Amino acid sequence: MTTSPERRYTDRLEEFADRRPFLVDLALIAALMGSAVLGASLTLPNADPPGDHRAAVLLLGVSCLALFLHRTHPRVTVVVNAVCATVVIAQGYLLTPLLLAPVMASLYWLATRTERGTIRRFGFATMAALTVAAAVSDSMDHVSLLLRTIGPFFWLLLPLAAGTMTRLRRAYLEATQARAEHAERTREEEARLRVTEERMRIARELHDVVAHHLALANAQAGTAEHLALANPRQTQQILHDLTGTTSSALRELKATLGLLRQTDDEGAPLEPAPGLARLPELVSSCASAGITVTVATEGEPQPLSPGVDLTAFRIVQEALTNVTKHAATQAAHVRFVYDGPRLLITVTDEGPPTAAAEPSKGFGVMGMRERAHSIGGELRAGPRPEGGFEVSTALPLQPSVSGDEVG
Repeated sequence: MTTSPERRYTDRLEEFADRRPFLVDLALIAALMGSAVLGASLTLPNADPPGDHRAAVLLLGVSCLALFLHRTHPRVTVVVNAVCATVVIAQGYLLTPLLLAPVMASLYWLATRTERGTIRRFGFATMAALTVAAAVSDSMDHVSLLLRTIGPFFWLLLPLAAGTMTRLRRAYLEATQARAEHAERTREEEARLRVTEERMRIARELHDVVAHHLALANAQAGTAEHLALANPRQTQQILHDLTGTTSSALRELKATLGLLRQTDDEGAPLEPAPGLARLPELVSSCASAGITVTVATEGEPQPLSPGVDLTAFRIVQEALTNVTKHAATQAAHVRFVYDGPRLLITVTDEGPPTAAAEPSKGFGVMGMRERAHSIGGELRAGPRPEGGFEVSTALPLQPSVSGDEVG
C-alpha cells in the first residue's frame, strides 16, 4: 500500500504534535500574535489610526497568552479572547480576520473539545458581543450597518463549523476503532469457542471408538480365559471374534485420525460414518463378550439424517459398552420406537441396583447427553427401581439445532 508524500508529512506532524504539544502550541500562538498585531496596524485609506497602539497590543498579548489554556480550560480561553477582542474593536481598530485570529482560534478549539450545548452558548455569545462592537465602532462609519456586522458573523462562524467537523471526525474514527477492536475480540472469542467445541467433538468421538472396542476386547479376553480349558472350541471362536473387534477398533481409529489430519486440499475418500445399519455387528460383538442383546422395534421405521443416524448408533454403542464394563448381567435390551417426528431409544440391562449407578460417574453418559443435545434431542440415564440401568433418549428424525452433526 503506497502513501502519498503529503500523507506522510501529515502523519509525522501529528506524531510530533502528540509528543511535543507545548512546542506546537507555542508556534501557533506566536503566529496568531503576529497576525493580530499586523491586523491592529491596518486602517482604511485616508483614515487615522486609533490613538494608543500599545494598549491594543497589550490586550492582544493577553488574549494570546490565554490560548495556552485551550487544552484544559477552553471556556476560559474563549471568554478572555472575546473580552479582549471586543475592547480592541470598540477602540476603533479596523475589524479584519487578522485581528480576530486569536478569538477565532479559541472558538475552533472550543468546538473540538466541548459538547454541542457549550459551543452554542459560548460561540453565539462571542459572536453577538463582537458583532455589537463592530456595529458601534467608528472605524467603518462610511460602511453600511449590514456589511459592518455580517463580516464578523461569518468569520466567527467558520471556526465553529470547522471545529465541530473535526470533533465529529474524531468521534467517528474512535467509534470505528472501537467497533474494529470489538469485532476482533468477538472473532477471537468465536475462534476459541469453535476450537473448544471441536476438541470436545474429537474427544467424544475417540471415547466412543476406543472405549467401546477396548471394553469388548477386555470382556472377550476374560471370557476366553475362563473357557480356555472347559470349552476350547468356544474359546477359539471368542478369540476369532476378539481379532475382529481389535481390527474394527483399528479401522475406526484410523478413519477418525485420518479425518483430523485431512486438509481442505486433500480429497481422499473417507469411511462412511457408522449408523444403525451396523447395529447387527454391534450386537454380535457384544454376544462374543458374553452379553446377549435383544433388539425390538415399534412403529414404522423412518429414514434418518446422517447426524441423527450417527448419534443414535453412538448412544446405543456407549450404553452397551457400559453394560459390558459395569453391569453384573449377561442380558441387555434395546428398544426403538418411531413416534411421529421422533425416535425413542431405550437401552436397559438386568443387573443389580448396586452396580447400576457406576456408569453415571464417567464421561460416557456425559458424551451421550451432549450428542443428543447437539441435534435437539434429550437423554436420561439412571438406575431402575427394579434393578439394572436404563438409558433413554428422544431424538428428532431431522436435527433441529445444529444441523447434521457427523462428529
